[in-house]
Amino acid sequence: MKEQDGSNVKTVSIIAMVIATLAAADQYTKGLVEARLSLGESMKVIPGFFDIVYITNKGAAFGFLAGVDSVWVHRGFTAFTIVALGVLVMMYRSFPPDVRLGRVAAVMIASGAVGNLIDRIEQGYVTDFLLVYIGKYQWPAFNLADSLISVGVVFMAYSLVFFTGHGEEPETDETENS
Repeated sequence: MKEQDGSNVKTVSIIAMVIATLAAADQYTKGLVEARLSLGESMKVIPGFFDIVYITNKGAAFGFLAGVDSVWVHRGFTAFTIVALGVLVMMYRSFPPDVRLGRVAAVMIASGAVGNLIDRIEQGYVTDFLLVYIGKYQWPAFNLADSLISVGVVFMAYSLVFFTGHGEEPETDETENS
């Protein structure tokens, strides 16, 4: 039992370090943009396709509720993120150890959530800076944390659809002795 407990502590420590590292990378990239660009300024990287911009978002994904200036909306997003982190812990634990993609997905989503949560707590908004577009059509600006969340959600959905037992009992290799 002690070996298993030690293994769990090691696993939790590694996951915490990964989440902290990815959230720190998110904060670092946002800091670079904030230090080098003025709010609203942009820099063309691939003309007609990709720019670095400096915008802020008080809302949720894709600017949802961004125009609502309310302390309750801010608190709601913060509370939702904390609850979501708890759900992600449960989802991580629900995947069998051999379903690594599902576990990686949970860690990616948690990392992105922590990165954006830090912004919300420290600044009251999230810094977005990646802008992908073709002509006049553009995807809403996003950041590294948003990317982690989006890719993590795709991996999570894939894992849930293709790697879970769909309610079936797992097969065992044990044979009965009669």
